[in-house]
Amino acid sequence: MQGLGASLPVLLLLLLLLSAQLPPPAVGDQPPRALGAERSLDPSSRLAVGAARVALHKYNFQAASPSGLRALGQVRKATVKSIPGMGQKYYLQFTTEDYRSRENAGSCLATVLYPKKKSPPAVNIKCINTKDQKQIQEEDNRLYQKLKRQTKPIIGSNIPDIFGNMEPAFEPVWALAVAGSSYMMWEKSTEKVGYFMSQVKSVKQWMRKDDSLEFDYTILLHEMPTQEMILCHMRLIWLPGRHLKVKYTCESDSHRLEDGSGMESGSAAGITHEREENF
Repeated sequence: MQGLGASLPVLLLLLLLLSAQLPPPAVGDQPPRALGAERSLDPSSRLAVGAARVALHKYNFQAASPSGLRALGQVRKATVKSIPGMGQKYYLQFTTEDYRSRENAGSCLATVLYPKKKSPPAVNIKCINTKDQKQIQEEDNRLYQKLKRQTKPIIGSNIPDIFGNMEPAFEPVWALAVAGSSYMMWEKSTEKVGYFMSQVKSVKQWMRKDDSLEFDYTILLHEMPTQEMILCHMRLIWLPGRHLKVKYTCESDSHRLEDGSGMESGSAAGITHEREENF
């Protein structure tokens, strides 16, 4: 014990010398955030709103329902977490609106992971519907029967026009374009760049002998925040209650072809003269 007592003054002296060499803490310094810690975001921030829109793009594509399309209402809560080796993951609560009527369509919970590698955002989303699902299915079936009874292929351009007007006859093919382009917008989105479908530049229906409906579209996407307008070509096949089959290529993608046949992986092939067997 005597040896320990004798060493205490030496230890105290060393501690005093070390503390004298340390700089005083700067005013306003905050303790470092733990790696992978979740932090709150302003729900109205561009990052939170952008992530919620990405989640809805995935929802609209997977729902494959022109009558059940949703638009973003308001983000209620948003947090983000940096996951080592993977990327930024957003946790979101938000309300939605019916895409056409802008009436309340229910709320959603979603996670959006923007991967570090060049691949589409990983989205998980669950929504509560204010609109009866049976009613949505009935509306889809009425829309399908209306299009299927066409004796001549639907051909149109500039939907809506520069004044925002749309002929009622083109509303069904416009709604299908929104559902199909949601695949493009989900896949192309990043943490810093998002998309809106601005206009259907042209549409042509292919008359089929089976039950499916098929359309060729030229779509104009509005890229945010760059404000660039991107021209994309899309072929879409739809049958109520089934996955949408979508293939597209955009001018900014050096003519890459992406496959959205209810799957999450792309494939390379030609688009202009392809038929369904190549999906």
